[in-house]
Amino acid sequence: MTAGAEVKIIDVVGDDFWQLSWQERSEKANKEGITILFDKPKEYTSARLVNIVKKFLNVNKAGHSGTLDPKATGLMIVCTGKRTKMLNGLLGCDKEYEGVMILGEKTKSFDSETEVFEKNDISHLTPESISEAVKAFTGEIQQVPPMYSAVKHKGKPLYKMARKGEVLERAPKLVNVRVFETGELTGNKLTFRVLCSKGTYIRSLASDLGDKLGTGAYLKELRRTKIGEFDIKYALHAEDFINMNRSRE
Repeated sequence: MTAGAEVKIIDVVGDDFWQLSWQERSEKANKEGITILFDKPKEYTSARLVNIVKKFLNVNKAGHSGTLDPKATGLMIVCTGKRTKMLNGLLGCDKEYEGVMILGEKTKSFDSETEVFEKNDISHLTPESISEAVKAFTGEIQQVPPMYSAVKHKGKPLYKMARKGEVLERAPKLVNVRVFETGELTGNKLTFRVLCSKGTYIRSLASDLGDKLGTGAYLKELRRTKIGEFDIKYALHAEDFINMNRSRE
């Protein structure tokens, strides 16, 4: 059984939930627990989205299905009450992403959080050379977590050290990139789609692909479109959720 199949039985809130009064919604979220699919906006932290659910439904206990970087958008699953016990299964699901990487440029964070420090010519790149390079990052691969990550060293997140200019040796982790597809290269922008196991760093994929091509690359845009069998097209926007729960009936 796949990780995605394990969570098919989880029901997400539907129209019947939103037809309840605010008091009934709050009671259900606290006593039975609910599961909501969200489309996380850019610049929101994952914790902020969970806190919005707590605040606007007056929920004591809530959690999410896996962190998305503030600059990324897309699918997050938030569970409340007793449903939070299901989060471990969701955390283990495969994830699907779509995004844009910039070829020929490097940043220390492997994404747009830090400034470009190196630029290289990409005029020699072809669709064939890119497709061939992608093969090295498809299937089970060893991936070194980036310094700009929440991985902890002696209880301290690596990104805090990275922002001070510190670089530590990190042990590689085995991840599975089931699908790595690239689209057209427009200027220096390359679109892509990735389906991968938990623990995969997409910005590291972009940086590693750039190194393989000999040009460098960094992640410009990222959107999570699926978690297991759950799809972004059924997700709720944060502002819509706030508006539906702003006035308590």
